[in-house]
Amino acid sequence: MASLVSMVGRIYQAFIPPQQAAKVEDALKFGILGAAGIAQLALITPAKSHPEVIIQAVSARDRKRAEAFAKSHGIPEVRDSYEDIINDPNIDCVFIPLPNSLHYEWAVRAIRAGKHVLLEKPSVSNSTEAEILFSLPELSQPNAPVLLEAFHSRFFPAWSYFRSLIDPANVVHINAVSMIPWWLTSKDDSHFNYELSGGSMMAMGTYNLAALRLLFDAEPEECLDCEVHAYTDGIHDKCDYDFRAQFRFPNGGIGEASSTLRGPTFWSPSHVTVTNKEIIVEDKSLPESQLKAQKRELTLHSFIHGLYWHRIDIKDVYEIRDQDTGNVIRKWEEKTSRKAYTFKEAGGDFADLPGESYWISYRHQLEQFVNRIKGRKTQHWVDRSDSIAQMKMLDMAYEKSGLGPRPTSSFK
Repeated sequence: MASLVSMVGRIYQAFIPPQQAAKVEDALKFGILGAAGIAQLALITPAKSHPEVIIQAVSARDRKRAEAFAKSHGIPEVRDSYEDIINDPNIDCVFIPLPNSLHYEWAVRAIRAGKHVLLEKPSVSNSTEAEILFSLPELSQPNAPVLLEAFHSRFFPAWSYFRSLIDPANVVHINAVSMIPWWLTSKDDSHFNYELSGGSMMAMGTYNLAALRLLFDAEPEECLDCEVHAYTDGIHDKCDYDFRAQFRFPNGGIGEASSTLRGPTFWSPSHVTVTNKEIIVEDKSLPESQLKAQKRELTLHSFIHGLYWHRIDIKDVYEIRDQDTGNVIRKWEEKTSRKAYTFKEAGGDFADLPGESYWISYRHQLEQFVNRIKGRKTQHWVDRSDSIAQMKMLDMAYEKSGLGPRPTSSFK
């Protein structure tokens, strides 16, 4: 009961911070391109507790929709077009939560206009776009704009702590699973529009693929298999509503990822399970004729939205064996669990990093984004090569599935 009360209180404070932050004089002013629902979770709510962030303006294809959005979220200015926002010298940063196919064009336009860009994941539609976007000459100039692919989950304390428990050299298998219930999607969503670069791999699946890359600390050598399901009505048939993919990594390990946009009624938290190779551990209490073997499995439950609930499970399976025959004399399991809603709870090298228990992953992400713009140290980041490699992995899976990568923008 106490844990339930704690969770409810934490979630309440996440969306209604205990105290609205007083804004500093040189606070960064954001413009939002598109009145997208994710903007509240990804930027508007986190900005409430950040003293250096002001949500200044929003624009949408439908001005009335933008006006309603601005009124609902207390945004002072509504602009007629996306161009009006990126060309406004009073706007420092833009947040781009548009459909995937529009990410590339508007990120390029914003960077060329000198704006810092917080770009919803996936960053673009395919690796061709990623190579161009993240290699723009404007990004290598002095005082260059900051560009960040908004992989918010990677900024959450539990994810940092989980990674610290893993030695990629010892990993033999990883399985990453995510889902969205069927009642939260429909055929009319951008997820199922090929021209808008839809698909389950582009939606939740990109989190799964990133988890494999980061926990193996390497890029996949090959997509061994990618099974997909899509509607067969001739309209939505190029957009997967679920997938299951298998990759081989350089150390010989296998990574599996699966996700669905048509999941069961009750939402199951995402999870990623890492299986280590067996090792022999020293145990001086054993006779010389016996040895002790250990095989470790680690699972992070709810690796995408850890604020609501998450848990890190560590399971060690031990065997005492006869050295000559290999026969198992004794076998048992030892299990422990941890949670880390703050970096202080994560401990170790993370203990002094900022954050409150009610900070959602997007709030941690915003902290680092602002730090990078202000020239301060950033403890976590998604750099250029990381974002390009992520899109290459998505392309690899789409090629193997037979659906092919998402279309490239004609914008130059």
